[in-house]
Amino acid sequence: MPISSLPSLSRRTFSLTALGAGATLLRSAAPEMHWALLSDTHIPADDTNTYRGFQPVANLKRIVPEIVAAKPQGALICGDVARLQGLPGDYDAVRQILKPVTEKMPVAFALGNHDHRANFVSALGTAQTGAQALKNRHVLVIEGPGVRFIVLDSLVEANSTPGFLGKAQRTWLAEYLKTSSDLATLIFVHHTLADDDGALLDAPRLMEMVRPVRKVKAIFYGHSHNYAYDQWEGIHLVNLPAVGYNFRDSEPVGWVEAKLRGDGAALTLRSFGGNQEKNGKTVDLRWRSA
Repeated sequence: MPISSLPSLSRRTFSLTALGAGATLLRSAAPEMHWALLSDTHIPADDTNTYRGFQPVANLKRIVPEIVAAKPQGALICGDVARLQGLPGDYDAVRQILKPVTEKMPVAFALGNHDHRANFVSALGTAQTGAQALKNRHVLVIEGPGVRFIVLDSLVEANSTPGFLGKAQRTWLAEYLKTSSDLATLIFVHHTLADDDGALLDAPRLMEMVRPVRKVKAIFYGHSHNYAYDQWEGIHLVNLPAVGYNFRDSEPVGWVEAKLRGDGAALTLRSFGGNQEKNGKTVDLRWRSA
């Protein structure tokens, strides 16, 4: 199945979520997956809300036509979907703004530290294609031609900065990586992997888990409102830019158009604010060997 449910782990239940158009859109004869990758949209119910001179609602509205015009197979928002506390009105606004996108393609979400799990599920989770009963975590697996996404949940509580996967989610991930096929696997998680108190607190355990698993090719994340790419032990580390606003003028505000293959990826920055130096430029990544 192109979007596959997660194997059960003891009595714990994890969630599978893809919003909008049917999962059949992921079935493609093309040798690549074409996706729009976003992060840190920070959408409030109040469309006049401004931070650092940016209006998050206006920003997302601006890029929706760009995403539709690009005709990707899907879109993914890598956490901090909501402005600060993940209020119900925030997710109602997200649903309305994304409607032109969800009418054309599936949209997947990771949850970040400014999201609220119950409010997210109430507004976006109950009617999503392939959704399962939620308990504690929101986890998603998407499979396409030659590439698999695993979207993890690092939310601890709304409006609290650090992230944490926890033992249950890490145990599930280890088992899933052990038993799944050898598709090139890309992991998405909201929090950064740095060694600081606001990052993913169990990042060292995650990294040591995936280091020897050669099918894991890259980890994508947001949180820092930076755009950067690096490598660790041959695993590509991609920090997606924020849509809502940047924290420094040196960083772009925008999204990434991704063409993902079994052997690598082409990532093109589509920015409209902040530092425009890399706007329209493509970085080509080559995955580590199996």
